[in-house]
This record gives sequence, C-alpha cells and structure tokens, in this order.
Amino acid sequence: MGSAISETPETSDLPSLRTPLSDAAETGLKIVVVGGFGVGKTTLVRSVSEIRPLNTEEVMTQAGVGVDETRQVAAKTTTTVAFDFGRISLNRRMVLYLFGAPGQERFWFLWDRLFSGTLGAVVLVDTRRMDDSWYAIDRLEHHRTPFVVAVNRFDDEPDRYSLDEIRQALALPAHVPLVDCDARVRSSGKDVLITLVDHLYELAMAQEMTP
Repeated sequence: MGSAISETPETSDLPSLRTPLSDAAETGLKIVVVGGFGVGKTTLVRSVSEIRPLNTEEVMTQAGVGVDETRQVAAKTTTTVAFDFGRISLNRRMVLYLFGAPGQERFWFLWDRLFSGTLGAVVLVDTRRMDDSWYAIDRLEHHRTPFVVAVNRFDDEPDRYSLDEIRQALALPAHVPLVDCDARVRSSGKDVLITLVDHLYELAMAQEMTP
C-alpha cells in the first residue's frame, strides 16, 4: 500500500475529463466521509470525484495553535472549515453525492446536520491516532446511519496493525465492513465506496426478508 501522507491525490489516477451528469440519472445517494483531523477526507473526495470538487479549505494560522491537534500531521498547512463536496456516478441512473466533514472538534457541531438525509457513511481511520475515530463512530451509531471503516495507510505509522487488530481496537461489530485504502488513489477510493454500496444493499435485502 502506498503512502497516504500527502494531501494531494496522485493526478495520474484522476480521470482526464470531468464527467458530466448523465441525463438518465434519477437516483442521488448522499454519502458522508467522516473521521479525525488530517486523516484524508478531503483527499478521498478529491480523488474519486468526477467533477471539480467544492472544498472549503483554508490556510492554517497561529489562531489554531493549541486548538487543533497537529502532532501527527505537522506537514498539514490547510484545513476544512465547512465541508467538501464531490460526485461520482455508479451507473447512468445512480449517482453518489459525497460530503467530507471537517475533522476538528470545534466543527463537530456541523456533523449532525450533514448526517441528515445520509444513506451511509465512510469513517476514515489513521492508526497513529485511532482515538480520533471514536466520535465519528459514536455519532453514526446514534443516528443509526450504516457505515464502513476505511484505514488510510501512512508510511510513517510506527506499527502496521492488521485489520483484525484495528477491528478489535475500535470494537467494531463483525457486520461492519473494514478495509484498507490509499485516499490519494482513485481506484482505491472507489473500492471503498463500492464496499459501502454493497453493504447498504445487503442491509436493505436483509430488512426486506425480515417478517
């Protein structure tokens, strides 16, 4: 798995042309990407979006010193202050609308509003700061929003934990999908979204079969 430490997606993996929305598109699905500060949410939305993504990144200033925890993301110079927005078409009829939530604790009040109308979510995890994932998982469970967990791998991880170890550390139930990813790489990000859509489909089928 390649390094995910950069906030810039690998441009060679981006589509050469931004895809217009199909005239046949009739189903829009809202997906939220959540996780801790600097975990790669903006990078994931950028890498998979078929349109130029809307983002609200601002340069980090001295005002954030002592407020935002930056020990493990010292190279980070910008931060999301509202949300990121992108789009990806699954097929001619079905479109995912992606919302990347800000990771800093001072912006968590926005999350509950972003979760409104959300079909499912991706929780991005950085194993160097796994505790930052708890709030996202807790809020999604509170809203009864289905989600998958994607581990964004970084080269400077002091230890490379297995998915089984990460599942145990996060106390994830067996039915919650857990996958590795590189948020910079479009194909990897798409695999995460496909995992989420498959999970949502399985939950819907199980609900239909329940008497």
